[in-house]
Amino acid sequence: MWLFMAVLSRIFAGLTSVLAKLGIKKTDSDVATAVRTIVVLIFSWIMVFVKGSFGTIGDISAKSLLFLVLSGLATGASWICYFKALSVGNINKVVPVDKSSTIISVLLAIVLFGETNNLGVKLFGTLLLAIGIFLMIEKKRTDNKREKSTWLPYAVGSAVFASLTSVLAKIGISGVESNLGTAIRTIVVLIMAWVIVAIKGKTGLVKEIDSKELKFICLSGIATGASWLCYYYAVQNGILSVVVPIDKLSILVTIAFSYIFFGEKLSKKSACGLALMVVGTLAMALYR
Repeated sequence: MWLFMAVLSRIFAGLTSVLAKLGIKKTDSDVATAVRTIVVLIFSWIMVFVKGSFGTIGDISAKSLLFLVLSGLATGASWICYFKALSVGNINKVVPVDKSSTIISVLLAIVLFGETNNLGVKLFGTLLLAIGIFLMIEKKRTDNKREKSTWLPYAVGSAVFASLTSVLAKIGISGVESNLGTAIRTIVVLIMAWVIVAIKGKTGLVKEIDSKELKFICLSGIATGASWLCYYYAVQNGILSVVVPIDKLSILVTIAFSYIFFGEKLSKKSACGLALMVVGTLAMALYR
């Protein structure tokens, strides 16, 4: 079941990136992140009540709560970086860099959680991921100066914080019902997102969101909520060094839709990089 949930998480995560890109053509990325977090929060807590896990909230230990909060902070930071990168960069470049968090997460899972089963396969798969990512982020001559100078640092920041999210969540969600854990950390993300908007003086921009883009932002939030619920179930019940790579295969869904909606094509080198990422991920999943 955890393997199946990891695959579902991949599909929803792939949809998230494309829907978010459609929602931030005119809308400020910080404002869009804050608004979509409201949708994720509502979605998450509905699932908590559907599952009937709200009554267990008093049983959460101080340690679990602390790591859930830290995981939420890391998620908020990752989102802010990610959607800023998406707002100025090519989705086929931003997403592979963001997915490099897989490499950090797998290595941390091996060191912190002792997930050394088939260690050679995991390290080989991680190497393929690294090479694939390097091939996919090669810049094209057609890139404009704004894209060259701004998207990469934000995408790297997104990857670093995303890797911390997975590790912190693995610790925090231990002994906590996965839907409830997701809902709690979403509260932290929401607070962080709106604090950023307030500090930057962007609250007035909320009223200026285009109605069409608002729909895509909300749909992106729903897709994110669904992805999270599946992902943290898999994290809680599965092997982190396997779950994370499978989830990151959402890049296949993202690239397919980016071609359909944005006409963003892969070069031959990028396609080779994508193939290496898929092979590396499948190796880790099949030989877990």
